[in-house]
Amino acid sequence: MILPVDPARYGAFLAIMAVMAVTPGPANLFAIAAGMQRGRGQALIGVAGMNAATLVWFGGAALGLGALVAAFPAAFRLLAVAGGLYVAWLGLRSIWAGLRGRADAEAEAAPVVHTARSAFLDGFSVQIANPKALLFFTAVLPPFIDTGRPIVPQLLLFAVATIGFDIIAMSAYGLGGATLSTRMNEPAFRRGFALLVGALLIAAAGLILTRD
Repeated sequence: MILPVDPARYGAFLAIMAVMAVTPGPANLFAIAAGMQRGRGQALIGVAGMNAATLVWFGGAALGLGALVAAFPAAFRLLAVAGGLYVAWLGLRSIWAGLRGRADAEAEAAPVVHTARSAFLDGFSVQIANPKALLFFTAVLPPFIDTGRPIVPQLLLFAVATIGFDIIAMSAYGLGGATLSTRMNEPAFRRGFALLVGALLIAAAGLILTRD
């Protein structure tokens, strides 16, 4: 039986998603802010909103990537290489931030939480406008698409992994609230975290760039 996704390829994707899901960014910082300002229940509703937006992104990817593979297979391969280089750049930037003892500038300010508005709508708005989501679908995801297999089943499995890791990470940030926010503001903790994330991302980039 031919599987929708090559197990080795899917395993590499899971490793990268585990790292990216816990890396502080607009979505995770929004979860922290929602947990602190609205409480745990509303934070989880916000997480649902963010993952609903992720489903919208995957729907667009199913249409766009399928057309790209069919029309320009060589260009798709170049996009895959570019994705590997992008992941390596993220890793180097994270290591550089850790060595300098500074937080990633993109992760320093959490998105605003509008307490008078729906937590679900706020979460959806944060993720649908998240620049990191756009970069994920245009640079990180393409290297894992197997052009020799149907696109939609692959994207379904990638969506399950992405949303699964996001739910776990965002919920942990939201439920942790003030405690996680305090730890992430400790210079030593953030420096070590940045160095670890950087090393893992560079290793993942190596897997992307050296695969067949």
